[in-house]
Amino acid sequence: MSSRTIRMLALAATALLSATALTACGKSDDAAGSASDEASAIRLGYFPNITHAPALIGVKNGLFQQSLGSTKLEPKTFNAGPAAIEALFSGAIDATYIGPNPAINGWATSKGTALKIIAGSTSGGAGLVVKQGINTPADLKGKKIATPQLGNTQDVALRAWLKSNGLNADQQGGGDVSVLPQDNATALQAFAQGAIDGAWVPEPNLSRLIIESKGKLLVDEKTLWPNGQFVTTHLIVKQEFLKKYPATVKKLLQGHLAAIKAIETDNAGAQKAANEQLAALSGKPLKDEILAAAFKNLTFTTDPIASSLYTSAQHAQDVGLLKPVDLKGIYDLGPLNAELKAAGLPEVSDAEASS
Repeated sequence: MSSRTIRMLALAATALLSATALTACGKSDDAAGSASDEASAIRLGYFPNITHAPALIGVKNGLFQQSLGSTKLEPKTFNAGPAAIEALFSGAIDATYIGPNPAINGWATSKGTALKIIAGSTSGGAGLVVKQGINTPADLKGKKIATPQLGNTQDVALRAWLKSNGLNADQQGGGDVSVLPQDNATALQAFAQGAIDGAWVPEPNLSRLIIESKGKLLVDEKTLWPNGQFVTTHLIVKQEFLKKYPATVKKLLQGHLAAIKAIETDNAGAQKAANEQLAALSGKPLKDEILAAAFKNLTFTTDPIASSLYTSAQHAQDVGLLKPVDLKGIYDLGPLNAELKAAGLPEVSDAEASS
């Protein structure tokens, strides 16, 4: 074999080795890219309310962590939606269970860049509880009514209902009815002591006001919505996190679905788990009577009931808490529907009008 042939074979071998090395590097990069779809941790917000039962159960029974695998779950609690949105904006959390109006406000404030609604969670379980003797909207004139926080879902619902009944309430606590945003624990105590005349609150506080303080349910919010269905809680995620870690978001949704399934298949066990988690957060469990009443008043569903979100946005505009906003794109239900389809379950819609 000539020296020229030997040199050509050597060059060919070198080229082959280089190509193999490049291919191996490409595979390594692909593998790294796949691994980068998962975060090392996810910070999940939720409230110590029965309206957030899927979160309570998912945390307590380890359903989220089981689905997330090596990604660490870091749960954080909030009293109301605006505070959770602030945490999402600041980077303190990556996802949260939340009501519709704070999600709408977050979308509007960020011009559609901060968040996506990725699943429904809870419908129902909110309303106006008042003192005995208050029987009509007119009886509320001059009265003090609490809501969890200015601009939160129940606050908007109360203000819209008052307006529809010819009553006004400004954001400073003045008007025909004095609306006083305060955390749920404060409202419960204030109502029991007679410092306020009522409160528009979510479960379990609604049932607590009725059972523990002998309040009267003046407005069951279900009666204000088509078929009694409206979104009380849904699951949102920071857009940046969704784009960077889609695999982690997929696993979070799997944990969410597992929590809702647990409620459907073992309601008694779900109630127990939710109450134990509430006790861990607040130091005291709910009475069995209140726990059962709260669960009975709620529907847990992956359907975000999108039509009610658009109506809630209009309500917020009507009472001066929101400027007109384009909500197109606020939902990203693709990952959820992929999971639902794989499980043989009906997919959900982000349509503005209910069918």
